[in-house]
Amino acid sequence: MASGELNPNHYPAQRAAKVVQHYLTAHYGSPYRLFGLQKVFSGNAQDTADSGRKYQLELLVHELISNATENCSAEVFFAKGEERTPAQVEVSCKELIKNNTLDQEEALFQQYKTNQSLLSAHDLPDRYGHMEPDTKPLWHLGIVASSFVMLNESTEDTLYNMAQVANITQLQSDDDVIKFESLVLLHDMVSQEIPRWKLLFTWSPSEGVKVLQMEQLPHCHECEKPLKTD
Repeated sequence: MASGELNPNHYPAQRAAKVVQHYLTAHYGSPYRLFGLQKVFSGNAQDTADSGRKYQLELLVHELISNATENCSAEVFFAKGEERTPAQVEVSCKELIKNNTLDQEEALFQQYKTNQSLLSAHDLPDRYGHMEPDTKPLWHLGIVASSFVMLNESTEDTLYNMAQVANITQLQSDDDVIKFESLVLLHDMVSQEIPRWKLLFTWSPSEGVKVLQMEQLPHCHECEKPLKTD
């Protein structure tokens, strides 16, 4: 791995920046707020003794639903060692995470809580990139929950994208949260593998998305690779 100043368009900087995207979506995402990367302006990587490598980044972050952008600074630390630990992320991106979507979230939460039947959807999006408009919040919730997995699994040698919510089902819950079970497909662009993860998570406007369980399923040779990834 190269040290010092990095080419912002090459893999080392892009991989570290992708981890920042997963961090923001996992911690601040919602059915009405998702984060993407628009551009990496600069990157620097340095070994920190024998403990790991620290990446310093300047990047343009895109909030995908409102279409707002902000210049942000971030540090990503990948620890070395036989026992892999999740990357540590610090990011300064103050305005985008203040974007208030609480009223929309409260309305959606009440809609989901008062539905006569529990929600269920599959193939979000389908293999042609389509989905029904009323399933988009479920797709977005799947992205937020999947970001916890991608943040946890990312290393200097991976580049994860969300591929598909294969299925998502609302579960019965008496708490002040809505509980979901979901099967999601990720895409590691480096290995071209499509790992499948089973997730159990909750969502409420006040608490956000909380992943209760995540389990990687065995590789499925018969599963078709989604044609489109974001």
